[in-house]
Amino acid sequence: MSPPLPSFYCVVNMKTLWLVLCIVLVVFIIKDRISVEAAADCNPIQLSPCATAILSSSMPSETCCGKIKEQRPCLCNYFKNPRLQKFINTPNARKVAATCGTPFPTC
Repeated sequence: MSPPLPSFYCVVNMKTLWLVLCIVLVVFIIKDRISVEAAADCNPIQLSPCATAILSSSMPSETCCGKIKEQRPCLCNYFKNPRLQKFINTPNARKVAATCGTPFPTC
């Protein structure tokens, strides 16, 4: 039978175990965030089905709502683009997003 391990050895191993567990958890969190943004394929042209609804206050189509949900992770980047901002950061765009059940993110 082997002799019992010193208590210091057990404490060090527990600390190492917790450190490894925390690192793995952080990696999974970061990976999920990156994959959501990558999956969205941030392309503002994808929002073209929403143009009529945004510009005329008409009801958004089902396709438009699907695209807004897809592109939601990208909206903050679109807000920073001066060419897109005038279309996306408007009351009508917010109304379309709300109608689709996808509120604008807080950037």
